Amino acid sequence: MIAIDPVGAVIAVALVVAVVATLWWMLHPPISKVQEIARDAETELERMVGSIIVVFAENIASQHMMALAAKLAKGERSELLAIYVVSVPYSLPPDAEMTDEERRALDALGAAQAIAAKADINLRTETVKARSTKQAVLDIAKRERANLIVLGSFREGKYTAAPLSRTIEEIAAEAKCDVLIGVEGKHGNLLVDQVGFEQFEQGEKAP
Repeated sequence: MIAIDPVGAVIAVALVVAVVATLWWMLHPPISKVQEIARDAETELERMVGSIIVVFAENIASQHMMALAAKLAKGERSELLAIYVVSVPYSLPPDAEMTDEERRALDALGAAQAIAAKADINLRTETVKARSTKQAVLDIAKRERANLIVLGSFREGKYTAAPLSRTIEEIAAEAKCDVLIGVEGKHGNLLVDQVGFEQFEQGEKAP
């Protein structure tokens, strides 16, 4: 019969535990502060861009933001929706025909489609008639459970004026999700997609 020394057994078990613990530590090194920050940032980005809506309207020029939105959507495998809000004045019925504005909507969304196709990303488009651009955007964002609303700069006629308008500020203030507002730089070209812009500009110049 083999006699087992209790003290020796305890030491043997302690050695086994120490070896196992050392191997586990080697295979699972502690996460550095930098890795932890990067992981948290990646998690936040995934949460932020789960669903993206790009807003176009008569006074909101977002064409220069489409390329960025498409890249974000593709990188995070997000749903991408481009909407054009046709503002209907109270002097007209809610469903009144607004030929010129509806044509501009088709041109803007067509350019958005061209940019999305070039980025190899699926894009849904929607034209909405509403009394209030702000409320239409907020309602659609709620319906789509959007995580990010993308807005361009304020536009008056065919010219981009002050970067922000009251509508843009109100959307940013009241949205229940993140809002990204992009202002096109005078000499910048980071956000420009030439194919989409050419298509949109041709539509703008049409009589």
